[in-house]
Amino acid sequence: MNIPLSPPPFSDLPGRLTQAKLERIFAATPFDADDYLHWDQLRHRQPPPGLSNEEWWWGIKFGRLGGMRPLPLADAAGRPFQYTLANPLLEQMHVIDSQARGPIAMDEQTTSRESRDRYIVSSLMEEAITSSQLEGAPTTRKVAVEMLRSGRRPRNHGERMILNNFVAMQHLGTLRDQPLTPDSVLHLHRILTRDTLDDRAAAGRLQKPGERRVRVWDDRDGTVVHDPPPAEQLPRWFQDLCEFANRSLTGGAFIPPVIRAIVLHFWLAYDHPFVDGNGRTARALFYWAMLHHGYWLAEFPSISRLLRKAPAQYARAFLYSETDDNDLSYFILHQLRIIRAAIGELNRWLARKAGELQALDRRARTMTWMNYRQRALIAHALRHPGTTYTIQSHRRSHDVAYATARSDLLELADRGLLDQGKAGRAMIFRAVPDLERRLRGKLNAPQGA
Repeated sequence: MNIPLSPPPFSDLPGRLTQAKLERIFAATPFDADDYLHWDQLRHRQPPPGLSNEEWWWGIKFGRLGGMRPLPLADAAGRPFQYTLANPLLEQMHVIDSQARGPIAMDEQTTSRESRDRYIVSSLMEEAITSSQLEGAPTTRKVAVEMLRSGRRPRNHGERMILNNFVAMQHLGTLRDQPLTPDSVLHLHRILTRDTLDDRAAAGRLQKPGERRVRVWDDRDGTVVHDPPPAEQLPRWFQDLCEFANRSLTGGAFIPPVIRAIVLHFWLAYDHPFVDGNGRTARALFYWAMLHHGYWLAEFPSISRLLRKAPAQYARAFLYSETDDNDLSYFILHQLRIIRAAIGELNRWLARKAGELQALDRRARTMTWMNYRQRALIAHALRHPGTTYTIQSHRRSHDVAYATARSDLLELADRGLLDQGKAGRAMIFRAVPDLERRLRGKLNAPQGA
C-alpha cells in the first residue's frame, strides 16, 4: 500500500502570502463542503482560480483548526488526536441518530420477536465471519454459516476464529448495560483468540515490555503501515480507554455517542495492545459502545461485511488520520459512512422481506385445498416463526369442533407445512423452519399437490 503523502507543514506558507492572496484564499469558499479531503487527495484536484493546491490546502487547514476538538488519546510522542464536526460528519451523524436510535417503520411480519431474533442471529454470524475474514480467516461464508448453524466443532484455524467471533458478539449483549473495564476487555480478547494463538498465554493479556511489538503490515506488499506505541505505555492507556468509554475521561467536553464508539474502535487498533486479534477486538468494542449508548439498531447490520468490500479504504482512513496532525475526522467520517450504508442495507432487506411475505400471504389465499382456518394459521406462522399450535388453540381460535381442528392441523402436517410432535399426551404443531420455501413450492406446483 502506498502511504498517503503527508501535508506540507502548516506553518511554512503564511509568511509568504500577501494580503491579497490571503483575501483570495478566504473568499474561495466553500473549501470542504461536500467531503473531507486529505492532502494526498486534494493535491490531485483542480484548485479554485488563482490559487495553487498548497494555498488551497492552507485555507482548508486554517478553517479546520478553529473547530478542532481534542481527544484524550495521544500518539507515542504525546501529541493528542483531535477531530472536528465538519459538515460531512454532521450530515452522516444526523441520519444515523434518526434511524439507529429512534423508531423505524417496519412491517409486523419483520418485527415480531421471533423474526427479530432470527435476523439478529444471522447478523451476528455475518459479523463474525467477515470480521474474521478481514484478519485472514480463509474459510468461505457458506462453510462458516454451516458450521455456526449446525453447531459442529471448527475444523481449522479460520473456522475457530469465526466461531470465537460469534461467541464474542453474543457475549457483547450481556455487557451492553455494564461499564467497560480492563478486565472485561481482556476477557473479550480471550474469547476472540481462544485456541488461535501460538502462545495460548497471550490470550487476554497486553503485550509486555521487552516483547517485540506487533506491527501492522500490508499483506499485499509487506509495507509497514503502523508502528504501535511502546508496551510500557499500554497499561495506562488501556485504563484511559475504559474511562473514555465510560464518559469519565473527556475533560468535560461532550462527545457525540456514535463518535465515542468510533474513537474506541480507532483507539484500540492504534494502541494494538495484543499479539493478535486487535482488529476484531476493536470492532467488538465499537458494537459494545453503540449498544451501550442506545443505538439498538446496531444489533442488526454488519459493518465488517462492508469493510471487507474495500479493505484498502479502511486502512487508508487510519493512515489519513495519522499523517495529518492526528486529525481523526478522516477515520470518523469513513466509519460514519460505513454505519449509514449498513443501516441502508438493513432497511432494504426489511422492505424486501415485508414485500415477499405479503405477496406470499396473498398468493396462499389462492390455494384451493386450504380452508380459511388453515390459511389464517399459515399467515400467523409466517409472521411469528416458532409459535406452537395445539388442537385446542386452533379450535378456540375458530370456534370449531375438536375433530375439525384436528383435521386442519393434521392435513397441514401431512402436506409438509407443519412439524408434528407431543408435549406430554397432547399433540403440538409448529411451522417447519423453511415454511416460506415450501409454500413457494406448493404455490408453483399443480393444484392438489
